[in-house]
Amino acid sequence: MRAVRAIITQKFLLNPAKHEPFSRLSIISFQPILYLRLSRHFHSTNRSHCAEESSFRIDFPITQTQSKLQVADRTSKYGKNRRTWAVYDPVSGSLHTQRVASNIDGRELEQNSGSESENAFSNSEDEVEDLTEKKTYGSAKKVNSVSGLGHGSSFGDTAGKKKGKGKTFWVCSSCGYTDGQWWGYCRECKASGSMTRFCDRESSGGKVSGIAVSENLVGSWLPQLAGDLRPLRLTDVNRGVNQLDWRIPMSGLFGTEVARVLGGGIVPGSLVLVGGDPGVGKSTLLLQIAAMIAEGHDLGGPAPVVYVSGEESVEQIGNRADRLKIETEELFLYSSTDIEDIFEKIQHLSPRALVVDSIQTVHLKGVVGSAGGITQVKECTSALLRFAKKTKVPVLLIGHVTKSGDVAGPRVLEHIVDVVLYMEGEKYSSHRLLRPVKNRFGSTDELGVFEMSQLGLQGVSNPSEMFISEQFLDSELLAGLAVAVIMDGSRTFLLEIQALCVSGSTTNSRQVNGILASRAEMIISVLVKQANLRLQENAVFLNVVSGVKLTETAGDLAIAAAICSSFLEFPLPNNIAFIGEIGLGGELRMVPRMEKRVNTVAKLGYKMCIVPKAAEESFGPQGFADMKLVGCKNLKEVINTVFIAQ
Repeated sequence: MRAVRAIITQKFLLNPAKHEPFSRLSIISFQPILYLRLSRHFHSTNRSHCAEESSFRIDFPITQTQSKLQVADRTSKYGKNRRTWAVYDPVSGSLHTQRVASNIDGRELEQNSGSESENAFSNSEDEVEDLTEKKTYGSAKKVNSVSGLGHGSSFGDTAGKKKGKGKTFWVCSSCGYTDGQWWGYCRECKASGSMTRFCDRESSGGKVSGIAVSENLVGSWLPQLAGDLRPLRLTDVNRGVNQLDWRIPMSGLFGTEVARVLGGGIVPGSLVLVGGDPGVGKSTLLLQIAAMIAEGHDLGGPAPVVYVSGEESVEQIGNRADRLKIETEELFLYSSTDIEDIFEKIQHLSPRALVVDSIQTVHLKGVVGSAGGITQVKECTSALLRFAKKTKVPVLLIGHVTKSGDVAGPRVLEHIVDVVLYMEGEKYSSHRLLRPVKNRFGSTDELGVFEMSQLGLQGVSNPSEMFISEQFLDSELLAGLAVAVIMDGSRTFLLEIQALCVSGSTTNSRQVNGILASRAEMIISVLVKQANLRLQENAVFLNVVSGVKLTETAGDLAIAAAICSSFLEFPLPNNIAFIGEIGLGGELRMVPRMEKRVNTVAKLGYKMCIVPKAAEESFGPQGFADMKLVGCKNLKEVINTVFIAQ
């Protein structure tokens, strides 16, 4: 700005004869200039460009030449003289006059401006009245119709270009939060200096936004439907579709576990999101699924499947495929983070499925924020959804998780996709659980059980006993050990509950691992009150084998049996299982899906199962092969049946 002032002062003010606009000042009989003020105006009325428009204003005192204007102003309704100045526009090369009237309080009420022609000012009273009546309230008239400069114009405007309405907003580059004004920091994530200014313009051709995504982004090569889309009858939609052949089948023990979780197989055009902790095996799972789909044993032959990774190179993915013994030729690997580039590269392949690893690493051009931000994740997922629905190609995504275990990114991510799967596994355990949280094509009660090996993930043939360790009958080491039967989704698991009671302990502590502390304390109190066990002077330790967390109440009876076994120093046989919930009165209560639990215990070869009395009566004379079903009303009957009878 200082440089501009110096140029204007030297070239225009100090040598006005060389420049026509300022030479016109000699025509007007002004008195000697008393003061000169250069000011810079910032016009932001045209928000589509948000550009700065500079003009230089020369303020002159009202002199004798303008006496007629003073007379007119004195008789005006505002009661005070008008303030008048000339404004030079360096772009249009013309001089403009501006007048602002003030009321009694001295506040500016209106501003009139007009373009300067060959006659800089008119001394006629009629023209004075015209200038007085024309009110623009701070806006300038159109100066040059050729250059397009005038009200709301900026230097970046094209001549004759039609202006449109618009607005300015600020977007956080860290979290994508949008605000209508600048605060200096993001009011959502509290990040400082992350707010970026963007403009949004509505023109006759539509709306152009700084964060808008073109509808034709993924439609450049997608097959276009013939004719206009219209609502269809339900019978017309399902006509000719065989539900048995609708899904992409998965073969083998591994494929059976995956198909169980998905509801029977992969649905064409579906969008599946897989989340899990780092290192749990998400990339290995999807690489194996991609290889199985590419082989197409149950689909009539192999077909291309593209695995895109934004975190690893093609060589790294190839090394993992070698470890997993994947040798299919129809599996294509590609490393990219640009959604548009991915769509362009897979166009000629017409893949059977697409895998993206991961959604937090890809980005979309023209969208605010970096990869992994809220806006980028939402828009990239929406683009992949449109791709899947238009091409009927299933898309499988990998999503990062936060430290709390939820999928990272906006919550809308889980709403957009069709299926959300979580992969779980303990750090020091080889078993992995694939659990559906959302499934538009099946149930969310299913559970896939896998075991991580050198050849990748392998399906577990008998997951019901995978948490059962080798037991030794009639061994003193088995005192305090009981088997509980729990349900996770639609799968039944058997867990070992360990208890240790130490008498004469100075600190009557309660240490539990894998069991809710409040639940364990309640069961111990019920045993003291209802079963007359003197546990007050004993330190009790409880543990669930294999690091599994017991959350349902069906394991209450097994916890009580393990405590009694350790306190009485009476080992339990390894062929007894316990199912039931304990009430505060010591009574045994029913739990859901009792029949499925009992059937699982019978199939595993157990000889006895202790259940509530109501469960035994509900089964009636039904037999369970060689297993004996024993019903008890309360804890006293359990102790008399299991410990005293033995």
